[in-house]
Amino acid sequence: MTITFISNYINHHQIPFSNACYRLLGDNYHFIQCEPMEQERLAMGWNREGEKLPYVHFLYEEEALCRRLVMESDVLLAGWSGHEELVQERLNEGKLTVRVSERLYREGQWKAVSPKGLVHKYQEHIRYRKSPAYLLCAGAYVPSDFHLIHAYPGKMFKWGYFPETRFYGEKEFEGLKREDGRVEILWAGRFIPLKHPEFMVRLAGDLKGKYDFHVHMAGSGQMEDELKSLAREYGVEDMLTFYGFQTPDEVRNMMEKSHIFPFTSNHLEGWGAVVNEAMNSGCAVVGNVQAGAVPYLIRHGENGLAYPDGKYEKMKEAVCYLMEHPGERKQMGRKAYATIANLWNADYGAKELLRMIEGLKEGRIEPAQEGPLSAAPVVRPGKMYEYMQAHI
Repeated sequence: MTITFISNYINHHQIPFSNACYRLLGDNYHFIQCEPMEQERLAMGWNREGEKLPYVHFLYEEEALCRRLVMESDVLLAGWSGHEELVQERLNEGKLTVRVSERLYREGQWKAVSPKGLVHKYQEHIRYRKSPAYLLCAGAYVPSDFHLIHAYPGKMFKWGYFPETRFYGEKEFEGLKREDGRVEILWAGRFIPLKHPEFMVRLAGDLKGKYDFHVHMAGSGQMEDELKSLAREYGVEDMLTFYGFQTPDEVRNMMEKSHIFPFTSNHLEGWGAVVNEAMNSGCAVVGNVQAGAVPYLIRHGENGLAYPDGKYEKMKEAVCYLMEHPGERKQMGRKAYATIANLWNADYGAKELLRMIEGLKEGRIEPAQEGPLSAAPVVRPGKMYEYMQAHI
């Protein structure tokens, strides 16, 4: 079986999955990169090492080969590539195609009523309702968006991003975090409004004098001066450390030493791979339910905590709960690690995908029981927190 994945570029969130596919398929797995990585990503510590991998091909350098792979592979995994015409050429010939998509309507599902937008969605998705076209939903709100336009009925499955998974022995895992002193709180990401890094400065101010803690801020961006000024205003400069942009490996090393990882991105965050990484590192994650990864990865109260509607006060309550219940905090971190190590990782996702594809080639849809490739429920954005509470 030959599988080709087409996307804008390969990065550290996609490499582990592609490597897993390559281990299973060898030279029958290909990744088509459609554009060079943006300078902004490189400045954030991302690198272009993935471009040297043996299965990576470049549309802008090997167009004839890439077009042939798109059309002749047994299965095409189609992420966002900027070259929809290639995907549609394949779909128009009735060939098995599996789309990988984040949300259609991050800014609000009211946009689904746009006539111009519906025409566009008809061309890309709706008209292939009865074709061998399937959807991997990279985020918990993706099914609801596509359900609005009546696309992929009964053909939507849970998916996401699979950054590198680190595996630890029992003794090694127990030694990652100090449990006899201050609580280490880590936040990581770009300092931009949708990610709400200001919540961490405000949190430090609210926790000051009540708990023994330190907040570590890994990242940078347009809000950095504002955040440092806010820290001075709140009198918490000695309780926060700003590290600037760190490489993915450096961030992971910080996660391994941290106890609590607040994930404060709002509804504009399609997935949020730092949630995978923090859980893999044994952190107790406090995640905004509005971000795509949170409802798929977190079982509220078991392997982490979710908070509703991006509300700061609810996030603070969850962090305070973890500060005051170290035993439960540690247990959530342990179960978070198990969630990633046993289920939400690249190797598991690749094996399940190949298993499902074998069935799809014969006209059978056989979703996984849980995790990647399980059936993706359609839940309206405003009802997701209630849904999570009801499915603990």
